[in-house]
Amino acid sequence: MTSSQKKPLALVTGASSGIGLELARQFGQNGFDLVIAAEDPGLSAAAAELRQTGAEVQPVQVDLRTPEGVSQLYSAATAAGRSLDAVALNAGVGRGGAFIDTPLADEQDIIDLNVTSTVHLAKLVLKDMAARDEGKVLITSSIASTMPGSFQAVYNASKSFLQSFAEAVQEELKDTGVTITSLMPGPTETNFFHRAVMDHTPIGRGKKDDPAQVAAQGFAALMDGKNKIVGGSLMTKAQKAVGDVVPDKVKAVMHRQMAEPKE
Repeated sequence: MTSSQKKPLALVTGASSGIGLELARQFGQNGFDLVIAAEDPGLSAAAAELRQTGAEVQPVQVDLRTPEGVSQLYSAATAAGRSLDAVALNAGVGRGGAFIDTPLADEQDIIDLNVTSTVHLAKLVLKDMAARDEGKVLITSSIASTMPGSFQAVYNASKSFLQSFAEAVQEELKDTGVTITSLMPGPTETNFFHRAVMDHTPIGRGKKDDPAQVAAQGFAALMDGKNKIVGGSLMTKAQKAVGDVVPDKVKAVMHRQMAEPKE
C-alpha cells in the first residue's frame, strides 16, 4: 500500500467552482485524497488545481440530476476498494423569478439535483459508513432553508428539505460513529446567481461572502462533528439570528425585497 492509499478519502460534489471547489481544497490541504464531481468541463481544471495540495484527485464528470449519474459517481468513487471517509453533498442549482413564469424544467432540475440526488447519494454512502461505524457527511443547506423564498420558491423549499433531512438523520445516527453536518451559507460570491438568472435582483447585485471562508468554516464544523454551522460573514450570521425570531410571513416579504427582479 502506498502512502497515498493510507490517506483518508473524501468525495465532494459540485466541486468545479464556488463553495464545492473550496471545500475540496480544504480536504486536500488537510491530508485527504479526493474524488470530485460536477457536470461541467471545468472539473478538469479544478482537479489540476487541487492536485497542487498534494492530494490524489479523481474527477468524475457526471450529471447528478439522473439516478444513473448518482450510481455512476458512487461506483467510480468506490471502485478502487477504498472507503469514503468524508462526503460533501454540495451540488446544487437555483432559479430566480416568479414561480408562474419560470420554466417547469428549471424547477424540476432544482428538485432532481438539490433533493433527489442528495438523498440517493446519502443513502449509498451512509449505509457504508454505518456498517463501518465511522464517517463524516457534510450537506450544503443554506440560510434560505429558514425562510419562504418568494421569487426563489422551489430553491428555498429544496434547502428546507435538505435542512430537515440532515437533522432527522443526525438523530437516527446519533449513537454511531457517523456524523452529519449541515452547512448553511448566506449569499456567497459564486456563479450561482448568474446561473439562476438573478443578476438583476438586489441579492444578485449585492455584497456576498467569500466561498473560501464559507468552506473553511464548514470543513472545521465537519471535522468537529457539529450538527450545523452558519457559514460566512458576521453579517450572514446576524441575518440568520434575526430570521430565527421573525414570522414566516414577514420573512417571505423580506425575501421578495431581495429576490424580485428589478429590470
